[in-house]
Amino acid sequence: MSTIPDPVAEKSGFLRMYMSSHPDTLVAYAKWYGKVTEPLLSAEMVGIDTKGMTLACKLKNGSSKDVRVEIEPPLSGYDDVKPRLLEMKAIAQEGLGMIKTPKISTFHFPRSALSVIFVVYPILVYLAYAPTFSPTFSPTSGSASTSVITQAVDMITVPARLLTHTPFLGPWLPSIFYWLFWSVNVGHVFEAMYTASLCRRHGTGLGVGAAYVFATLVCGYHIWRDLRKRIQDARIQSVMKVE
Repeated sequence: MSTIPDPVAEKSGFLRMYMSSHPDTLVAYAKWYGKVTEPLLSAEMVGIDTKGMTLACKLKNGSSKDVRVEIEPPLSGYDDVKPRLLEMKAIAQEGLGMIKTPKISTFHFPRSALSVIFVVYPILVYLAYAPTFSPTFSPTSGSASTSVITQAVDMITVPARLLTHTPFLGPWLPSIFYWLFWSVNVGHVFEAMYTASLCRRHGTGLGVGAAYVFATLVCGYHIWRDLRKRIQDARIQSVMKVE
């Protein structure tokens, strides 16, 4: 059975040649990601693939050390190499105190988060809290209620009540969606804590930070994923300015 070739390893020769003109970047990789604490003279990239790179380091005491730098998450392909290596460079230089951490001073709400507000939550709330039984409900006949409001509620909740009358999982569906609804909320709390750490690290300020945390509580990963993308773009821009 043939294995799929690594798209980055296939072009490692060119990448090694290109990175040879950026020795400061390789040294930063070795120090920050490779945890090399000894004084370094130089670092050379001797291999790279989608999962990481291997650096040959020369130390000031005359010895050598090979360091494996893992790339997490792995590169999706060759086109992912440049932005990811630039981001890794910025993170390493930030950690080593060589450049300042990029600041995020504005709030951005991604459109993808609207699906949580208008699709995910309505479905979860509907299936978790819709009445499963009504004295006026009959799958074969209309509502007998004299109240217009009750009739409207009956009509709206018919699909949910029909689902609960299906075999096997039907009676358990409200409980399943109830726990799913609250599991999503609990997950959003932890995601909001992660968002708060990003905001604190990147100096958003109280107002912007509060907006990001609140939005994450409501919409979850759509918010912090977009924030991380903005941070990545800011890092790349800062590195490009230095270069």
